Amino acid sequence: MRGCTCHFVVKRLYARPSLALIIYNERRHVNKSGFVCHGPLDRDAIGPGAKKIPYICNEIQQQTMSMIYLGIPEENVLEKHIEGIQRYCGSNAKVDSLASQYVHKLGMIIKRSTHELDLDDQASIRMWVERNKKSIFFYQDSSESDAFILGIQTEWQLQQMIRFGHRSLIAADSTFGIKRLKYPLCTLLVFDSRQHALPVAWIITRSSAKPDVAKWMKALLGRASSVEPGWKISGFLIDDAAAEIDPIRDIFGCPVLFSLWRVRRSWLRNIVKRCGNIEVQREIFKRLGEIVYSIWGGVNTLSALEELTHDFVDQIAFINYFKASWVPKIEMWLSTMRALPLASQEASGAIEAYHVKLKAKLFDDSHLGALQRVDWLVHKLTTELHSSYWLDRYADESDSFQNVKEEYIASTSWHRALQILNSSVTVDDKDHLFAKVSSQKDSNVTRIVWNPGSEFAFCDCAWSLQGNLCKHVIKVNMICENREGYQPSMSFQAFKELLTILWKKPMDDSVGLDLSTAWAHQMLDQIKQLVELDSSKNIGTVVNNMPLKWVSKKGRTSIGIPSSILALPSSCKSGSNNAVARKKSQKRKRMSRLR
Repeated sequence: MRGCTCHFVVKRLYARPSLALIIYNERRHVNKSGFVCHGPLDRDAIGPGAKKIPYICNEIQQQTMSMIYLGIPEENVLEKHIEGIQRYCGSNAKVDSLASQYVHKLGMIIKRSTHELDLDDQASIRMWVERNKKSIFFYQDSSESDAFILGIQTEWQLQQMIRFGHRSLIAADSTFGIKRLKYPLCTLLVFDSRQHALPVAWIITRSSAKPDVAKWMKALLGRASSVEPGWKISGFLIDDAAAEIDPIRDIFGCPVLFSLWRVRRSWLRNIVKRCGNIEVQREIFKRLGEIVYSIWGGVNTLSALEELTHDFVDQIAFINYFKASWVPKIEMWLSTMRALPLASQEASGAIEAYHVKLKAKLFDDSHLGALQRVDWLVHKLTTELHSSYWLDRYADESDSFQNVKEEYIASTSWHRALQILNSSVTVDDKDHLFAKVSSQKDSNVTRIVWNPGSEFAFCDCAWSLQGNLCKHVIKVNMICENREGYQPSMSFQAFKELLTILWKKPMDDSVGLDLSTAWAHQMLDQIKQLVELDSSKNIGTVVNNMPLKWVSKKGRTSIGIPSSILALPSSCKSGSNNAVARKKSQKRKRMSRLR
């Protein structure tokens, strides 16, 4: 209960069976920091004495807290809370009454709680860290030589990172709120069972220096390894070309991939914001996409940018923004895209969906005055946002809260695109200029997607005009993948380029050539297995073709036993069979005497 370290050992005294020896290792009800955890001395204790309240497991408590934090009415919270308790205590009027008191008092405590533990923000965050050590994986206070770093990861987030991150991908949503928050926020994400981005760690810091990044990455990996020693990730997705790659490769020992979602979103939002004509908007976005696609074609980037600014010289607002914000660093971004494998649209859409949800939660008008306080940011993350994702996962896995589950499933553009029928998409196969997508709800509404088959396709729906990757673009690109005349996705082109580089290794470097060949075959084998699994309608055929073959239970128990013991002579086998028969007959005689 709340990290209480009180525990004891019970030993049975065989000489006196009616007695037991209780040996206390820690008699006080305190946590590791020495603070009182529960009982009459605990100021945060909720409800009556422990003997009078029904059993409330962590799952029920977290469910109730999540619903309260998300603003669900108290009567609905109480109904779900009682349903959970009745699984353990049964239906009882007294239990229902005590549950009502518990929910009401918990709601009052949550509503009265504040992020300001002290008027000074730095002192307030120190107090929060001291009270929530279980949710901190790294903390470094600011000083003349050290930058402020706060790494937050709750126990539930640690469980999800170990569960979904092992032999899978971790993605970073970097530098969130760099202009509006006191310290930028970096979120580490894993992809859950539905391939949705799930936040498993938050890092609040202004420092992107290699030593500081290495500090919190080592702490995070150490925490996961302490729970699951063999835990390892297969890849790390970054979205910032200026991010430090060396600490990722050195600490996690995995490939680094690049996601285009941040570049695409920033360009599209500013094009729509600064250009009034929709035809000009889609043409500029298409030209920028062509510049990005040309990184493998040897096109001179500076010449292409000069041509872009010359052709759209009348779009003064956007051209000035692009020259000031992107031209000085665009070569860095393009070289990063050229050097690293590129993530798919599904991964980019999942990261963007988390980013949009985070922005909606944090940049609420009622809290604009608190944006420069770290304790407010921490409070928002660990209460509302954490509760939202916890309830999403719980609703999906327990098949409860159907409204929450439906919203969670449809929270990414990729899953919404899967609901669009192929017959609803009409593609211009002649000139490949546009595609039309009919609405599923209203047959009179049709969306037009320009530049189909490209990550830089432009849709006229409201969601796309806000800079987001919409379902119509994703669906059209799914259709165009299987048609001739359309360019392949950027992730496929990046993979093809890597294979070409490996293939062009000089023959005189025999070790390097062997290593390149091994990597290429490993990648091809994995892709082959994924394609076979995705296209197969019967999982049994895929399993039967796998190299691992399960043997019978009897055979598995004999694995590791020397063959000399297993290969018994025929005389020994018959003797052992007779011995087994005699034991069975003796057992039957004993049973007959007992009857």
